[in-house]
Amino acid sequence: IDTADVYSDGESEKAVGKAVRASGKEVGIATKCGRKINPHVNKGYTPAVLRAYVEESLKRIGTDSIDLVQLHCPPTEVYYRPEIFGEFEKLREEGKIRNLGVSVEKVEEAVKAIEYENVTTVQIIYNIFRQRPHERFFSIAREKNIGLIIRVPLASGLLTGKFTPDTRFAPGDHRFFNRNGMMFDKGETFAGVPYDRGLQAVARLRELFPAEMPLAHVALRWILMRDEVSCIIPGASSPAQVRSNIE
Repeated sequence: IDTADVYSDGESEKAVGKAVRASGKEVGIATKCGRKINPHVNKGYTPAVLRAYVEESLKRIGTDSIDLVQLHCPPTEVYYRPEIFGEFEKLREEGKIRNLGVSVEKVEEAVKAIEYENVTTVQIIYNIFRQRPHERFFSIAREKNIGLIIRVPLASGLLTGKFTPDTRFAPGDHRFFNRNGMMFDKGETFAGVPYDRGLQAVARLRELFPAEMPLAHVALRWILMRDEVSCIIPGASSPAQVRSNIE
C-alpha cells in the first residue's frame, strides 16, 4: 500500500497501519517523506529533518520497520547531495527502513537518483498520455534492476472514459480545484494534460476497442505490458473500483 506522511496530515499512515495490522497478513507498506518541509526548498532537506520524519512515520504506522521509504519529489538539487542518501543507508542499517526509493517529477531526476546504489525503486507518472519515461528511462532502470512504481496510471480518471465536457466535479475534488497542480499532496491532476484535449484523445482511444471493454482496463494493461514495470498504483474510492482494477 502506497501512502505518505502528508496525506491527510498523517491520518493516511495511521489508517494504513491499522488496516494492515487488522488483516493479519503480510502487506508491504510504502510511505514517503520530505514534503512537510516548508518552504519546500533544497536547504530545508537535512539528514536530521528526514530522519525525524521517518521516525514519526514509524509511530503513526505502528511498526518497527517500514518496507519502503521514498523521498517525496524533492527539489532537483537534493538528488546531487550524497549525504541525504547516506542518511537513509544508516536508517536501513539500523533496521528502521528496509528499502529507499524516490518519487520523482522529472525523468532526469529519476536518472540521477538511481546513481545511488541504495535507491531500489522509482515512483513516476506514466500512462498512455505520458510516455516519455519509457522513451528515456525504462531501459536504464532495467539495467540496474530498479523497481518501477507507476502513479497516476489513469490520469486522474480521465482514461476511464467516463468523463465528458459536461462532467462537473465537486468543489472538494482535486479534479475541480487542482488542474494546474498547485496542491501537491493531491497529485498531478489529469497527469498534466489539459482536460478538453484529454477528452478528445480518449474519444479516439475509445474507437479502437470493443464497446464492452472498460477503457480503464485498457489503460492499466497498457502499462503492465512493459516488462520494466513492477507495479501500478491506481486509486480507488470503492470496493467495486478495486475489483475492477484487479480485473
